[in-house]
Amino acid sequence: MPKPGRPGARNTGKKKGPLKGTGGHSRKALEGRGPTPKAEDRAWHPAGKRKAAQERYAAAGGTSKPGVRAVGGNQNRGGRAKASDDTETVTGRNSVLEALRAKIPATAMYIAQRVEMDDRVKEMLSIATNRGIPVLEVTRPELDRMAGFDGVHQGVALKVPPYAYAHPQDLLEQIVDRGELPLLVALDGITDPRNLGAIIRSTGAFGGQGLIIPQRRSASVNSAAWKTSAGAAARIPVALAANLTATLKEFKKQGVFVLGLDGDGDVSLPALALADRPVVIVVGSEGKGLSRLVTETCDQVVSIPISTATESLNAGIAASVALYQVSSLRAAH
Repeated sequence: MPKPGRPGARNTGKKKGPLKGTGGHSRKALEGRGPTPKAEDRAWHPAGKRKAAQERYAAAGGTSKPGVRAVGGNQNRGGRAKASDDTETVTGRNSVLEALRAKIPATAMYIAQRVEMDDRVKEMLSIATNRGIPVLEVTRPELDRMAGFDGVHQGVALKVPPYAYAHPQDLLEQIVDRGELPLLVALDGITDPRNLGAIIRSTGAFGGQGLIIPQRRSASVNSAAWKTSAGAAARIPVALAANLTATLKEFKKQGVFVLGLDGDGDVSLPALALADRPVVIVVGSEGKGLSRLVTETCDQVVSIPISTATESLNAGIAASVALYQVSSLRAAH
């Protein structure tokens, strides 16, 4: 007679535990495995492969930033890529290529995954490999972050040290020692690095040998200036003046004609004949123009004739027009 129990319960008469002959295999098979490993800890998983590549590169003296992996067989060459903020990121194919050609001491080159391999990219990779610069493949979102607000990088970026400024006097002496007629540009109150980059580019295009910027209240040669200069920042030196007015006065003592650009200038630029004289063109900010002390230091303040429908010219365009005028006079002389 069956024993009374809970309503609906049925006693099968079988003992608890493994069935005879099974040895408890089904239960024991799950014992000792622990929690499921993370994706990066599984060697076969893509995340695990990326982690292994980063560890190998870090052991070789590189970086192990997330989303970055070494490419091109260059893992074991060159120094450690800096991860601190004391470097500048040069972006854009022309800028990166010019910086590599000029042998700027780059610490790392970044290239987007599945980037279009044109002749410029191939030359970049060749130069980087020959110089032992680590080449790292990154995702496009990572390059966007490195490129900053505009995000225009064309699939490549280069980490370079902070810009090494020249001394104004050294810059002038080097030009004279080469037997060249000085043509320089000084910037008074230009605070937009893109304007600075554009003026660097124009200076190189029209035969200028360098720029002078004041130590205070001025744009610096940063990544934005590098980008706008389209690589000219690698070839055209920029000097840093502790006091722009004092520097211009010293240049005047050495026979350099100081030419100021201002919309209120009393002489039209085409009327000047400066083919046989050393010249420094001083460009003021778009809003305030030249400062009072700089204006008083200039040998001549000139204006660029423009249509009455236009109020003023962008500082970069004004510098380009003046550089073209002086270089044309010299070419015809």
